[in-house]
Formats: sequence, structure tokens, C-alpha cells
Amino acid sequence: MRFLVDASMSPVVVQELREAGHDAVHVGEALRLDAPDPEILKHAARDGRVIVAADTDFGDLLASREAAEPSVVLFHRQTGRRPREQAALLLANLASIEADLRDGAIVVVEERRLRVRALPITESGEA
Repeated sequence: MRFLVDASMSPVVVQELREAGHDAVHVGEALRLDAPDPEILKHAARDGRVIVAADTDFGDLLASREAAEPSVVLFHRQTGRRPREQAALLLANLASIEADLRDGAIVVVEERRLRVRALPITESGEA
């Protein structure tokens, strides 16, 4: 898969994803580290990348725009903050969420579960 890892995440996550055979870049490699979230969304959608972040603003932006892309993987704030553990958690669960991410989804990663919300999120709350 192709990932764009947000500045809210360590570049170590990028390294771990690359070592697992994925095409991953950090926001700082593709844009400015302080690039605004709308610019990051636009870049990820244009490049066919899934955003990996700990910043819940991406979900809010996608919902407000009723956008169908890009997909976003959000690490819940209570999920461990060690980058290698975050990458391992994503990689361990990737097979079960890969189709959702390809179709358009927000996936919230927590220690013991994943929550998947299909995109687009409309005003009625339905995808």
C-alpha cells in the first residue's frame, strides 16, 4: 500500500512500513512539516496514499467535505505512542482493513480493536 505519514507520527513509522514492503513517505518528505491538513488531504488523494496520523482533524475534514478519499488510519490517543509499536499494530491488522482502505475509509486504531467508518460520511451519518 501507499502511505503518507503525518507529522503527528514519527518517521520511524515510515521506516517500519518501508521495511515491510510498503510505499511510505513522511509529510516532511513530500510537503512541509507544517503543511495544513487540507493540503495533506489533497496531496494524499492525488497520490493515492492512505494518511496515517494521530491527528483527529483529518476525520473531521473528510466528514465536513463528504469526501470519499483519501483513506485515513488514525491512532487513538490512548494507543501506545512508541513508533515501532504503532507500525507493528498497523501491519498486524492491515490484511483485515486493506479492502476498506482501498474503498475509502477512516480506520481508528486502538489497543484492542479497530473501528472502520466507510467514506464518504454524509450529513445523515451514512456512507
